[in-house]
Amino acid sequence: MSPVRRIRLALVALGLVIVAGTIGYVVLGFGVLDAAYQTVTTVTTVGFREVHPLSEAGKAFTIVLILVGVGTALYTLTVSLEALIEGHLRLALEARRMDHEISRMSDHVIICGWGRVGRASARYLSENGEKAVVIDRDASRLDGIDQPTVVGDVTDDTVLKSAGIDHARALIAALDTDADNVYVTLSSRALRPDLVIIARARTESSRPKLVRAGADRVVNPQLIGGRRMASFALQPHVAEFFDVVMHEEQLDFGIEQFEVPLGSPLAGRRLGEAALGEKSGALILAVRSGPDGKFVANPGPDIELTPRTILIAVGKPGELEALRRLQG
Repeated sequence: MSPVRRIRLALVALGLVIVAGTIGYVVLGFGVLDAAYQTVTTVTTVGFREVHPLSEAGKAFTIVLILVGVGTALYTLTVSLEALIEGHLRLALEARRMDHEISRMSDHVIICGWGRVGRASARYLSENGEKAVVIDRDASRLDGIDQPTVVGDVTDDTVLKSAGIDHARALIAALDTDADNVYVTLSSRALRPDLVIIARARTESSRPKLVRAGADRVVNPQLIGGRRMASFALQPHVAEFFDVVMHEEQLDFGIEQFEVPLGSPLAGRRLGEAALGEKSGALILAVRSGPDGKFVANPGPDIELTPRTILIAVGKPGELEALRRLQG
């Protein structure tokens, strides 16, 4: 039981004892204020004299009140001091503050696992101004990080709900084992059928399992790292260009994706007719007809822009912002 819950229950019990004592003394002929005063002085062992002389029934009632009330008061004091001395109350209040902060978040990314992959993902999201919630079962690993955190077993649906999965935009499964990543992918897909799920795979044999579990993308960090190293060996300038464009903040240009929304003025028009490059200054590198369609590199002017068409563009921040305004 959490410290806050224990304190709450102790206070409720103490309140019930005081109410019961007050009612008892009123039945014995005391006024309401005198009854409440007599109850409080008895329970707190202050030791003042009786407000009114007690009958035999009153004395018996007071004995019962002392036995029950003093024990309840001491328990309440003990629980409160324990929470304060051991820091439980501070931790519980911090957890409640964190829960409140997460409940107000939306369109954030949930990172499951605070290892090297989880840290790298959180750093990239932070650099791009995106919100993230981190889940890990080891509280010590989450000390001092900037993102909101949830301590618990990510395979538990209640933990995912505590991280705000109902209003998140994506989930990154970066746990230590492929089995755990498969499980959290299954759970997340069951809770949110429309959630974007990116899962880490330690081995290539786990890729189809993660896809069947519901992952939209499966990433093998070792495979990607090896390919990048090989590309630097074979085509260093091409590899460096994409590496710098995607990750270097000091550059005055970048690559972004844009989705044509429903009701956009671009919907139903052809790429040449829309003249996005001429109006914004950004270069359209590729077009994809929907999230699951094929990419068309260096698209021609006859490609039709339909709702949910994905545009991949490169340009300066002002040009990309102009393109974002054009898509409506």
